[in-house]
Order: sequence, then structure tokens, then C-alpha cells
Amino acid sequence: MIGMLLAVGAGANFRYYSAERQASFDVVADDNELIDLTALQPYVTYDAGKLYVDITQYNLNRPEGGGKGMSPNTTYVFEEMFEVSNELWENNQTDYPICVKIKTEHDGVTIFAGNYTNPIAGPASNIQFTVYHGNPVPIGMIFDNTNSTLGSYQFQMSIEAHSGACEQ
Repeated sequence: MIGMLLAVGAGANFRYYSAERQASFDVVADDNELIDLTALQPYVTYDAGKLYVDITQYNLNRPEGGGKGMSPNTTYVFEEMFEVSNELWENNQTDYPICVKIKTEHDGVTIFAGNYTNPIAGPASNIQFTVYHGNPVPIGMIFDNTNSTLGSYQFQMSIEAHSGACEQ
């Protein structure tokens, strides 16, 4: 009886266990990734894991005879610049959404998800939205050149995603 009490007592004070396990992950080519960014306009390209927006005369994809950029003191709205899709789950499992957060780093550039007249997020410089498998979400951009001087402007945009629906 005393031996059983000691065995149970020792088990109740268990604090630490150590074991070695193996883990692995794959870094895959862009065409095999699970969360996908796809360029939809000639002003956007996706290369080597980076999304580029180029509205200049140097963009090799700009429409033939197109201009050299945007005018000052104007606002441009580009719908469907690129889209975000959720290929994280196979077999059309819509029960596993992803939350996508996009942020721009320029006061004159805002973004929106969905349609400009009926967006699901934005327009703002920091948006988040949920993407379900098989339902890509288009991303539009607004360039506000009010009081801008002539010249070239650059901005950064960050895109992050995690599993689960976005919190409201």
C-alpha cells in the first residue's frame, strides 16, 4: 500500500519531460504555394516572391501607346490590380479561411478589397479581410496625387496572412 502511494505521489509532482522529434517544412516555387497573389492588371507583376506595381513609362507591360505616368492633382482608382486566393485547403473545404492583412506605406496610396463601389474592406492604408478556398478576393488601389509635385514616387506594401477568419 505504501509503495502505491509513493508511486502516485511521484507522478503528481511530474514537471519535466524531454524528447527529441523531427520536424520539416518545404519552401516551394511560387506556382506551388498555398496562398497565392496573382497580378490582374498590366501595371502589376509578380516575380521572385515579390509583387511590383509600376505605373511608369518603364513598365514593359503597360498598354501600347500608354502614357508615362499619372497626372498631378488627380485621383486614380484601379480596380482589380491583383487578387489573393486561398489554396491552403484542398477538396473545396471552405471551413478553413485565411485572414489577410495588407498595409501601404504612402499617404497618397490606399487599397480596398472587392469592388470599389461595394468594398469588403477599405479603402484605407491598412485593411484586413477573410479569403475562403475557391473565392479569390480582388485588390484595388487608389492613387491620390493631390498637391503632388512632378517626379517619381515609391511606396512599400506589406501583405501577411494567417489561418482562420479575421476578427471583426
